[in-house]
Amino acid sequence: MSFSDKLHARWHASNSMLCVGLDPDPARLPAELAGQADGIEQFCRQIIDATAEYACAFKPQIAYFASAAAENQLQAVMDYLRTNYPDIPVVLDAKRGDIGSTATHYAREAFDRYGADAVTINPYMGTDSIEPYLAWADRGVFVLCRTSNPGGDDFQSLSVGGTDEPARLYEAVARMAQDRWNHDRQVGLVVGATYPTELARIRQLAPAMPLLVPGIGAQGGDVQATVQAGQDADGFGMLINSSRAIIYAGQDARFAAAAAEAARATRDAINAARS
Repeated sequence: MSFSDKLHARWHASNSMLCVGLDPDPARLPAELAGQADGIEQFCRQIIDATAEYACAFKPQIAYFASAAAENQLQAVMDYLRTNYPDIPVVLDAKRGDIGSTATHYAREAFDRYGADAVTINPYMGTDSIEPYLAWADRGVFVLCRTSNPGGDDFQSLSVGGTDEPARLYEAVARMAQDRWNHDRQVGLVVGATYPTELARIRQLAPAMPLLVPGIGAQGGDVQATVQAGQDADGFGMLINSSRAIIYAGQDARFAAAAAEAARATRDAINAARS
């Protein structure tokens, strides 16, 4: 099954566009797991079990594992997801971006080493830095387009193109992803919930492309505006990510139950906003 088919199947089976981000900060682990050699893995496993029924996808952020020298625990978490929740897509949030030969190794890291269904990448270096990921025909690639952070304005909103068709840089990325890179329905775009106007424009440019949408929850993006701007013709089309607001909803022994409650409430709020 291709990534696109797997994602569409999960949207409909779960009736959810919630993507649960796994950002395990050792300083924020519950007391019962803090200091344990496999504390990060155990934390993620309990969060996964608690929130899986509400999620269309999971998104582990590789930096949280790498900074703690916990790549082995990331591998264990990925293995756990594949074994216990094989129908739920997993997006490895790595934001890789480099020349073709190096990109091939980053793709192997994401797809062969960790077994991710999709990976986030940075398109700044152009088409030859994207193509190595597309060699895995059954996997997906989410290209950074209009990110949720305020600093995204530094480059992504710059005017590009000629006077006949002026555009912003993020629009040029969306067009290139739609017209040049997405020939096998492998490509999606990362678009922040904090910019609903731009999100609506990107949906116009890429009407059927999946959008990975960070920025709700701790970053303050509005669920109603996000859904109305970004849903596709079928009422799906997005992986609306929430990380810290879900996984750190509780800090005591009930942390997993609190995460489940937060995930359910977020899923329900997303569905309530669908037209």
